[in-house]
Amino acid sequence: MSRTETKTSRSANGSGSIRKITTIGKNGKEYTYWQGRCTVGYDPGIGRQKQRSITGKTQKEVAQKLRQLTAELDAGTYQEATKITLSQWLETWQKEYLFDVKPSTAYLYKQEIALHIVPRIGAVKLKDLDTATIQAMYNDLYRPKDDTRPLSAKSIKNTHGVLHKALQQAVSCNLIRTNPSDGCMLPRVEKTEVKPLDDEQISLFLKAVQGNPYEHLFKITLFTGLRQGEILGLTWDCIDFSSGTLTVKQQLRKERQKGGSYYFSSPKNGRTRVVTLAPSVVDLFLQQQSAEQEKELKAGSLWENRNLVFSNEVGGFLSYRVVYKAFKKVVASIGRPDARFHDLRHSYAVAAIRAGDDIKTVQSNLGHATASFTLDTYSHVTDQMKRASASRIEQFIQSVSQ
Repeated sequence: MSRTETKTSRSANGSGSIRKITTIGKNGKEYTYWQGRCTVGYDPGIGRQKQRSITGKTQKEVAQKLRQLTAELDAGTYQEATKITLSQWLETWQKEYLFDVKPSTAYLYKQEIALHIVPRIGAVKLKDLDTATIQAMYNDLYRPKDDTRPLSAKSIKNTHGVLHKALQQAVSCNLIRTNPSDGCMLPRVEKTEVKPLDDEQISLFLKAVQGNPYEHLFKITLFTGLRQGEILGLTWDCIDFSSGTLTVKQQLRKERQKGGSYYFSSPKNGRTRVVTLAPSVVDLFLQQQSAEQEKELKAGSLWENRNLVFSNEVGGFLSYRVVYKAFKKVVASIGRPDARFHDLRHSYAVAAIRAGDDIKTVQSNLGHATASFTLDTYSHVTDQMKRASASRIEQFIQSVSQ
């Protein structure tokens, strides 16, 4: 392949030069294009100016690109194109910029990157990554063209969240000028229907757990609305028997890998909260305290002194899986095999709202970030209460109108 320069001209503003280049391909065919060169800075390492080349099909096209480049240089917004791929940047981002996230969150990020992002667009250079490429990836994940299992709208949102964070950091590091994922459209996430236990089912549940090894755990969860990680992460210093309060300051987590260790992390929204307990719940904690003391006596020297409210037979951490399996057996026995452990939390919230608790109190007890989220989650309950209120007002109107 040979190349000849047939024409050179200075650009209008004198900031670079444009030349016409003729290339002979392997097949002997002649190809012509235009090339512009511009000084973009000075490299002290090699002791000379740094040049940027721009190519185009016409002289006019190259001249326009040179003018744009010169304007960026004058405005101080010019960024040198990075040659690293998205995959390389994501690897750097995970190593250098996730030090302040929970281990479980970092693991989820790693899974999203390894399973969904890198296999599809990891080889794309960071500088070349655009909105259309990312959008095409989301579309393919949501409605794959082959027999691959599609991802849910919620999963697409999670994948987008990880990629957006990583690309935003790239913007902050001046590797790219803008975040190409900003313009992507995500599938609509349908609101998951809340399915709490009704009054009859709660009564059946309470009878079914009598004598169960996790009786106190299930009952306290139902009557406090704690998340599973929060109830399993309770330690005795969280319970104030004199004031009848419970402090939720941590949750029990497990590393998401084979043989992963248990560890404590902050609650879901990072905020500690204090829940005032009903007297019956305080009694349940007292009963659980006695049960733990009995287990400690039986275990003897094998006892692990972790100060846990709910522990295994030797004082160690309770397994999420073991507790969940025991729960599923109970709900299956009362005709609610579809119930999740989290539905105990929903059952508490619905009962509290129906009992007349104001939304702000319910929000605080549940540890929701905002009262509006609580209202949105349990809107069906508040709608029922509004209809009941309207019915009572109608009865009042009828009574005074006679």
